[in-house]
Amino acid sequence: MNSRCRAVASREWQRVVPVLKLAVGLGEVDTTVLKDYCISAARIDQCERELSENGLLVRGERGWQKNGATTIAGQYRSQLARYVRELGLSPSARTAITAPEPDADDSDVWD
Repeated sequence: MNSRCRAVASREWQRVVPVLKLAVGLGEVDTTVLKDYCISAARIDQCERELSENGLLVRGERGWQKNGATTIAGQYRSQLARYVRELGLSPSARTAITAPEPDADDSDVWD
């Protein structure tokens, strides 16, 4: 299960990093947010597999109850939506950002 999560996160990283580097000038400082985005995508995949295999309801001590993966998936989806907006990965988010302009000023920012 962990190897699948790693593979899903890795594929997502490989899919979005080239686009973000070109579109918004993704830098080293952005890697933590991007890693969390990829982990969220992988965890959603993991929850969806659990739900597909065991269903929305599972037998518990007190009878049938909601599969806990539904709650976890919802939490990760909320987090993923924030990352999508932050990283400009949705059509509406992309309209709010512009590609970086080439830096014509060679002066140091601290000068």
